[in-house]
Amino acid sequence: MPSRRSSVPEQVSLDWTPTVGLIAGVDEAGRGPLAGPVFAAAVILDDLQPIKGLADSKVLTAAKRARLYDEIRAKALCCCIAQASTEEIDRINILQATMLAMQRAVTGLRLKPALVRIDGNRLPVLPMAAEAIVKGDATVQAISAASILAKVARDLFCEQMHESHPQYGFATHKGYGTPEHLAALKAHGASPWHRRSFAPVRDCPHAASTPLPPEGAQPPRDGPSPAGEVCVDVTMNPLA
Repeated sequence: MPSRRSSVPEQVSLDWTPTVGLIAGVDEAGRGPLAGPVFAAAVILDDLQPIKGLADSKVLTAAKRARLYDEIRAKALCCCIAQASTEEIDRINILQATMLAMQRAVTGLRLKPALVRIDGNRLPVLPMAAEAIVKGDATVQAISAASILAKVARDLFCEQMHESHPQYGFATHKGYGTPEHLAALKAHGASPWHRRSFAPVRDCPHAASTPLPPEGAQPPRDGPSPAGEVCVDVTMNPLA
């Protein structure tokens, strides 16, 4: 059966035929922070190239996530990292923006899976069968891999945010509402990266600062683009 519909219109996808037996795992990163896009990743693992140590990204050290990030990209049949921009979060709310990022990640895969397994209890609109699995990032390897890709990609993005707006400390708190972040918001106002639909940001003045990179900017070699609405197939497997 197709996945349960959400309130976001179905995204137009490529006309590619499902491959029998292929299962994709999907997870997101960045629903809770006060700034930056929300990221999602979709991964189809290769049974012939198992990856040791896959787990929920939240229980892994940064060094372990970085190592697995490279290994997943090298060994997966295909994988895609996508995002929904800060502007989209403010326009359609964080839940629907998360669903949109997941849609983009799945439809950005080079191979079309027969089934998509998604961490959590909600499903985006997808053109194939899908199931939601609560705590799937700890129990389903493909979802664990997706959680690692999404988390590392978003952390890299936060470092880019920090470079353009160092006064907020994005490289340290990753956009979450820490005391240091809230103090920076009070002192400097909201940057272009901040989600104005979120309560701690809503009443802050808009700070005049460096504008965001233009829409369509190319992603750096080791991370996602700061442009928003990006879906990048990061497959490295030459046999895929």
